[in-house]
Amino acid sequence: MPSLKSWISALRPRTLFLAVATALAGSAIAYSAGRFSYAVFVLTIAIATILQLLSNMANDLGDYQHGTDITGERVGPKRTVQSGAITPRQMKKAIITAIVLAAIVGLWLIYIALQFMDWRYISLFVVLGLACIVAAIKYTAGKNPYGYKGLGDIFSFTFFGLVSVVGTYFLHTHTLDFTPWLPAIGLGLLTVAVLNLNNMRDYENDRKSGKVTVPVRIGMRNAKRYHAGLTFGALACFVAYSFLYSSCWYQYLYLVCFFIFIKILSDVLSIKENRLLDPYLKYTSMGTFILAVCFSVCINL
Repeated sequence: MPSLKSWISALRPRTLFLAVATALAGSAIAYSAGRFSYAVFVLTIAIATILQLLSNMANDLGDYQHGTDITGERVGPKRTVQSGAITPRQMKKAIITAIVLAAIVGLWLIYIALQFMDWRYISLFVVLGLACIVAAIKYTAGKNPYGYKGLGDIFSFTFFGLVSVVGTYFLHTHTLDFTPWLPAIGLGLLTVAVLNLNNMRDYENDRKSGKVTVPVRIGMRNAKRYHAGLTFGALACFVAYSFLYSSCWYQYLYLVCFFIFIKILSDVLSIKENRLLDPYLKYTSMGTFILAVCFSVCINL
């Protein structure tokens, strides 16, 4: 029987800050528009968390299936399936449990949020929910995982950025307008930044094992330039949002959080050993959460 410590390691709770940040931001933008449901708020946080945990477990199993962690070059947390702490069968059962939970919470969320709306919107969100589950699993697990073809950034940006923020906003407001898109793009870029840090840290391991990530495809020097673009692009989205929608000076106060990302970027650009990038995954994830919290408060002052 796997220990609690092994399951915590497999679930990688430090990544949950990102999942919560996007759902929180979408709800806060809806609240600022005068449309907010506490039930939708709780359920969107829950489904975002479950999908992130599902992705983490599928990633642990998928890298084991494809032999990614046997090169001896891995730097990050020890994989539980590869190390034998959790068997493949046990991990598959946990993944199935997470899928069932995601389906239950997702359908409950759709019922509460869209029960009085056109069936086409309901169908759309059912499809989006299924797509999110498939995307979480297929990152590294199963045949032809998209994470091994350098496509992880696109899927992370789409599902853990745009779909999460804009979808949450729509479930609250039942309207689709431009308001949530800039924060959605910004948080999506920061989500990709965390993934890029992970891939830069594992550059040698991934290159030797045949896992084609963006850093493997473009090289470490360009990967750091790419990281700078993701960071400044994200911050620019939030500045643009405030310019368009903020009317009082104190609604700009959350921009102070930008110093977190400037400091992280400065350190990342100066680091020479890839293994030293590992703590910055947590810093960027937590920084994104702090930004989302401060943003959510300030836009509703």
